[in-house]
Amino acid sequence: MIKGVNRQVVEVHETDCDYFEKIMFFVKPEYASLSEGKLRERAGLIARKAGSVPPTKIRRSSLSEALKICGGLLAGMLLSALFFALVRL
Repeated sequence: MIKGVNRQVVEVHETDCDYFEKIMFFVKPEYASLSEGKLRERAGLIARKAGSVPPTKIRRSSLSEALKICGGLLAGMLLSALFFALVRL
């Protein structure tokens, strides 16, 4: 732990992440009296969560994608037919 003039800082070097080589946490003054081990443990937990890759979106099935496309085409055809019917009147 590095003690500054007004702040305490916890540095995490082992992030278990390809994105970050180290992470620095600035300790709130009300928690500065906690043990160094407890602060390091909490910082390590947060660092591991921050370094995880977000889950990828679940790909929708090709059937649902095809139904959406067909529904859009059908709606476009109905609107076009309605427009041409109104123009003829």
